[in-house]
Amino acid sequence: MMGQIQAWIEGTLAPVDVMDAHREGIRHRAVSIFVMDGEKLLLQKRSENCLQSPGLWSNTCCSHPDWGERPETCALRRLREELGIEGLYPAHADRIEYRMDIGDGLVEHEVTDIYIAYAQRGLTVNPDPELVSETRWIGLYDLGAEVRRYPDRFSRWLRFYMQEHISRILPALIC
Repeated sequence: MMGQIQAWIEGTLAPVDVMDAHREGIRHRAVSIFVMDGEKLLLQKRSENCLQSPGLWSNTCCSHPDWGERPETCALRRLREELGIEGLYPAHADRIEYRMDIGDGLVEHEVTDIYIAYAQRGLTVNPDPELVSETRWIGLYDLGAEVRRYPDRFSRWLRFYMQEHISRILPALIC
């Protein structure tokens, strides 16, 4: 259950309820993780139980650091909680700020720390069915083509990353 996250209120970091942050469009911290196996990205399809973008494909996982939690700790926690993935060491790749309507009266105004983790052969993925309905590996070029052809199948933030920032997030893989 999500609780208090790190948001900027009048320029000062303060605890805010995650849903209040999204309903009011309050600028807040987030993490986004991309797990790679070579040039393939692990995607998750968000469960129908998710409040944001249910039933849509997204990058490996995204979340918000709890109040007082470091972004890298949040990244490790969410890989474990959402996908049952342990033993990876995500590296900080970038920080991206954006503001967008994500539907259902919710707005994301996020300062997102982006992490990349490289999977070892035989990585075990055990998604929590309350959070994730499916996973799949897909090549970045195939993902780009699929996002362009069927944008409504993907979370708005993944579409944004693919369209605006993929060369910043995964520069070594984009030639």
